[in-house]
Amino acid sequence: MAETSAGILLYRRQPGLEVFLGHMGGPFWRGKDASAWSIPKGTFTDETPLAAALREFAEEVGRPAPDVEYRELGAFRYSSGKVVHVFAGESDFDPDDVRSNLFEIEWPPRSGRRQSFPELDAAAWFTPDEALDRLVKGQRPALAALERLLAG
Repeated sequence: MAETSAGILLYRRQPGLEVFLGHMGGPFWRGKDASAWSIPKGTFTDETPLAAALREFAEEVGRPAPDVEYRELGAFRYSSGKVVHVFAGESDFDPDDVRSNLFEIEWPPRSGRRQSFPELDAAAWFTPDEALDRLVKGQRPALAALERLLAG
Protein backbone atom coordinates (compact mmCIF):
# COMPACT_ATOMS: atom_id res chain seq x y z
CA MET A 1 0.00 0.00 0.00
CA ALA A 2 1.29 3.47 -0.90
CA GLU A 3 2.37 5.84 1.84
CA THR A 4 -0.26 8.48 2.60
CA SER A 5 0.48 11.93 3.95
CA ALA A 6 -1.36 15.20 4.51
CA GLY A 7 -0.26 18.82 4.58
CA ILE A 8 -1.25 22.45 4.89
CA LEU A 9 -0.60 24.92 2.08
CA LEU A 10 -0.94 28.41 3.55
CA TYR A 11 -1.45 31.31 1.18
CA ARG A 12 -1.72 35.08 1.42
CA ARG A 13 -2.40 37.94 -0.96
CA GLN A 14 0.27 40.68 -0.53
CA PRO A 15 -1.21 42.05 -2.92
CA GLY A 16 -0.32 39.13 -5.20
CA LEU A 17 -0.61 35.49 -4.23
CA GLU A 18 2.15 33.96 -2.09
CA VAL A 19 2.44 30.47 -0.59
CA PHE A 20 4.21 29.29 2.57
CA LEU A 21 6.82 26.54 2.10
CA GLY A 22 9.42 24.86 4.26
CA HIS A 23 12.95 23.90 3.19
CA MET A 24 13.58 20.24 3.95
CA GLY A 25 16.24 19.69 6.59
CA GLY A 26 19.07 17.23 6.81
CA PRO A 27 22.34 16.76 4.97
CA PHE A 28 20.80 15.63 1.67
CA TRP A 29 18.93 18.93 1.21
CA ARG A 30 21.65 21.27 2.54
CA GLY A 31 22.65 23.80 -0.09
CA LYS A 32 19.83 22.81 -2.46
CA ASP A 33 17.02 25.13 -3.48
CA ALA A 34 15.33 23.71 -6.59
CA SER A 35 12.88 20.93 -5.68
CA ALA A 36 14.03 21.11 -2.03
CA TRP A 37 11.02 22.92 -0.51
CA SER A 38 7.80 21.32 0.66
CA ILE A 39 4.33 21.96 1.93
CA PRO A 40 4.51 21.19 5.69
CA LYS A 41 3.19 17.63 5.72
CA GLY A 42 3.67 14.12 7.01
CA THR A 43 2.38 10.59 7.06
CA PHE A 44 -0.69 9.27 8.81
CA THR A 45 -2.66 6.06 9.17
CA ASP A 46 -5.57 6.32 11.60
CA GLU A 47 -6.53 10.02 11.51
CA THR A 48 -8.60 12.05 9.12
CA PRO A 49 -6.44 13.76 6.50
CA LEU A 50 -7.19 17.23 7.91
CA ALA A 51 -6.37 16.19 11.48
CA ALA A 52 -3.09 14.69 10.24
CA ALA A 53 -2.27 17.82 8.23
CA LEU A 54 -2.82 20.06 11.26
CA ARG A 55 -0.74 17.78 13.52
CA GLU A 56 2.08 17.56 10.99
CA PHE A 57 2.14 21.32 10.46
CA ALA A 58 2.62 21.84 14.21
CA GLU A 59 5.38 19.20 14.33
CA GLU A 60 7.29 20.48 11.32
CA VAL A 61 6.88 24.20 11.96
CA GLY A 62 6.92 24.12 15.76
CA ARG A 63 3.72 26.11 16.12
CA PRO A 64 0.08 25.23 15.54
CA ALA A 65 -1.38 25.91 12.13
CA PRO A 66 -3.35 29.16 12.04
CA ASP A 67 -6.96 28.96 13.18
CA VAL A 68 -8.51 29.59 9.76
CA GLU A 69 -10.87 27.77 7.41
CA TYR A 70 -9.11 25.00 5.48
CA ARG A 71 -10.32 23.85 2.08
CA GLU A 72 -9.28 20.56 0.55
CA LEU A 73 -7.30 20.97 -2.65
CA GLY A 74 -7.20 17.26 -3.39
CA ALA A 75 -5.06 14.15 -3.10
CA PHE A 76 -1.94 14.20 -5.27
CA ARG A 77 0.06 11.11 -6.25
CA TYR A 78 3.85 11.24 -6.54
CA SER A 79 5.60 9.17 -9.21
CA SER A 80 6.71 6.88 -6.33
CA GLY A 81 3.04 6.13 -5.60
CA LYS A 82 2.94 8.19 -2.40
CA VAL A 83 -0.27 10.21 -2.00
CA VAL A 84 -0.46 13.59 -0.26
CA HIS A 85 -3.77 15.20 0.77
CA VAL A 86 -3.40 18.99 0.70
CA PHE A 87 -5.53 21.58 2.49
CA ALA A 88 -5.31 25.32 1.82
CA GLY A 89 -5.86 28.13 4.30
CA GLU A 90 -5.38 31.88 4.06
CA SER A 91 -3.10 33.39 6.70
CA ASP A 92 -0.22 35.83 7.10
CA PHE A 93 1.83 33.33 9.11
CA ASP A 94 5.26 34.50 10.31
CA PRO A 95 7.99 32.19 8.91
CA ASP A 96 10.70 33.62 11.16
CA ASP A 97 9.78 31.53 14.19
CA VAL A 98 9.96 28.01 12.72
CA ARG A 99 11.13 25.45 15.32
CA SER A 100 10.86 22.12 13.56
CA ASN A 101 10.98 18.79 15.33
CA LEU A 102 14.07 16.65 14.74
CA PHE A 103 14.72 13.35 13.00
CA GLU A 104 17.74 11.13 13.52
CA ILE A 105 19.82 9.33 10.89
CA GLU A 106 23.21 7.73 10.59
CA TRP A 107 25.48 10.50 9.33
CA PRO A 108 27.86 10.34 7.62
CA PRO A 109 26.60 7.14 5.97
CA ARG A 110 28.14 3.90 7.29
CA SER A 111 29.92 5.84 10.05
CA GLY A 112 27.98 4.29 12.92
CA ARG A 113 27.27 7.80 14.24
CA ARG A 114 23.73 9.09 14.57
CA GLN A 115 22.92 12.78 14.22
CA SER A 116 19.73 14.80 14.59
CA PHE A 117 18.47 17.26 11.99
CA PRO A 118 15.35 19.45 11.79
CA GLU A 119 12.60 18.27 9.44
CA LEU A 120 12.45 21.85 8.12
CA ASP A 121 15.47 24.12 8.41
CA ALA A 122 13.84 27.26 6.93
CA ALA A 123 10.45 28.58 5.88
CA ALA A 124 9.44 31.45 3.59
CA TRP A 125 6.72 32.93 1.42
CA PHE A 126 7.01 32.60 -2.37
CA THR A 127 5.04 33.72 -5.39
CA PRO A 128 3.57 30.82 -7.38
CA ASP A 129 6.30 31.19 -10.02
CA GLU A 130 9.04 31.08 -7.37
CA ALA A 131 7.34 28.16 -5.60
CA LEU A 132 7.01 26.10 -8.77
CA ASP A 133 10.78 25.71 -9.08
CA ARG A 134 11.31 25.14 -5.37
CA LEU A 135 8.55 22.63 -4.61
CA VAL A 136 9.26 18.92 -4.81
CA LYS A 137 7.77 17.69 -8.08
CA GLY A 138 5.00 15.61 -6.51
CA GLN A 139 3.52 18.68 -4.81
CA ARG A 140 3.48 21.02 -7.80
CA PRO A 141 -0.05 20.00 -8.83
CA ALA A 142 -1.31 21.28 -5.44
CA LEU A 143 -0.05 24.75 -6.36
CA ALA A 144 -2.03 24.65 -9.60
CA ALA A 145 -5.10 23.43 -7.68
CA LEU A 146 -4.79 26.37 -5.28
CA GLU A 147 -4.64 28.83 -8.17
CA ARG A 148 -7.75 27.21 -9.72
CA LEU A 149 -9.59 27.34 -6.37
CA LEU A 150 -8.81 31.02 -5.87
CA ALA A 151 -9.76 31.87 -9.45
CA GLY A 152 -13.24 30.55 -8.69
